[in-house]
Amino acid sequence: MTPFGEAMRKLRERKGVSQKEMAAAIGVSPAYLSALEHGRRGTPSFDFLQRVAGYFNIIWDEAEELFLLAGTSDPRVVLDTSGLPAPYTAFANHLARRIRSLSPDMIRVLEQTLDEFEKTT
Repeated sequence: MTPFGEAMRKLRERKGVSQKEMAAAIGVSPAYLSALEHGRRGTPSFDFLQRVAGYFNIIWDEAEELFLLAGTSDPRVVLDTSGLPAPYTAFANHLARRIRSLSPDMIRVLEQTLDEFEKTT
């Protein structure tokens, strides 16, 4: 599941609607909605996001957060290391091979490390 899929599922549960009901209301197939929630589809379109926000009557701040989550929820990430030194490509490939075996704690450590790095650059 992606962060966007998780957020959409919580919105549906809060409203008490099924995927089928929501899909019919916003004009998409239940299969598409299910695939988005389970991380089997890429980033949804802006039009789709607007329909979701309208369906749930989301206020601007919450809609913006949902849109940001959608932008960081593509389950198929591509890292372009062309032009970078060899260790960068090796690291990207190592991460790709091992990401499924990383614990949630290790993911948090890596995120914290990246966040700290961003603060210093």
